[in-house]
Amino acid sequence: MEVLKVSAGSKPVAVAGAIAGVIRSKGKVEVQAIGAGAINQAVKAIAISRGYVAPGGIEIVCIPSFIDISIDGEERTGIRLLVEVR
Repeated sequence: MEVLKVSAGSKPVAVAGAIAGVIRSKGKVEVQAIGAGAINQAVKAIAISRGYVAPGGIEIVCIPSFIDISIDGEERTGIRLLVEVR
């Protein structure tokens, strides 16, 4: 499965385009974010991507969960947003 990592500095429109592209080709994508700013940008991107794919008859859903990610040997808790076609 394709994994997109979002940071607080990510541009939601750019991430939304990536999400829409993966949804159209594979039907689902995993979006990962660590921290409030990154989660904010990720959620905005998912909302925007819905507007990109909806005119083509594609309805998406988002399933959130927690994940543990190792960054430079340090364990961090992040959010995993599984976006898939309904």
